[in-house]
Amino acid sequence: MKLKVIVHEAEEGGYWAEVPSIPGCVTQGETFEELLANIYEAVEGCLSVDIQDILVSEKDKVMEIAV
Repeated sequence: MKLKVIVHEAEEGGYWAEVPSIPGCVTQGETFEELLANIYEAVEGCLSVDIQDILVSEKDKVMEIAV
């Protein structure tokens, strides 16, 4: 899966980024390298869903897929 990320220079220094295809998925970093690492972590967190909050019956299956 490929996602577009918009990287902004922060007024106070460093960078911040947003992922338009995932509403609310934003992160920041003091350096570009830190921002890049934080982007991956933010996307993973935004796409993670805690299945504790979802009703799953015995007939349902829970799967993990790589994209």
